[in-house]
Amino acid sequence: MRFPNLAAAFGEHAVQVGAIALDRDHAITLAGDLLVASGRVTPQYTLEMVEVVETHGPYIVIAPGIALAHSKPSDSVIETGLSLVVLAEAIPFGNAANDPVRLVIGLCAVDHDGHLDVMQELAIALSDAEYVNSLLNAVDAEHLRSLF
Repeated sequence: MRFPNLAAAFGEHAVQVGAIALDRDHAITLAGDLLVASGRVTPQYTLEMVEVVETHGPYIVIAPGIALAHSKPSDSVIETGLSLVVLAEAIPFGNAANDPVRLVIGLCAVDHDGHLDVMQELAIALSDAEYVNSLLNAVDAEHLRSLF
């Protein structure tokens, strides 16, 4: 399965395997830090991502074990992109239906429409249990990138 829009959305340094997160906010921060490292956002965006969950709750947990951390388009976004953190151990995000979370995807968008192709591919990828399992079992960042 190939996802060209996803592959392009993950910039250099945008994936991490085996990450240790202390709690939900730390897991979101890890995803935001990867967006910063890939040159897609400023550090302010990471703070905005954490604030969204603190304000609106854990609606970002979009499927069992999967969170899509994001904030609204803002001046903190340089370029639309994604990051992916595979946690070494799943942690609770506070979403009774889909906790605990082991995959944290960071999303940033420069506007409300420009990321729809990426989101479509992401939805297809995450609806395939075998594909998600491949992501969870990636041995390193290079292996994870090869899955896109």
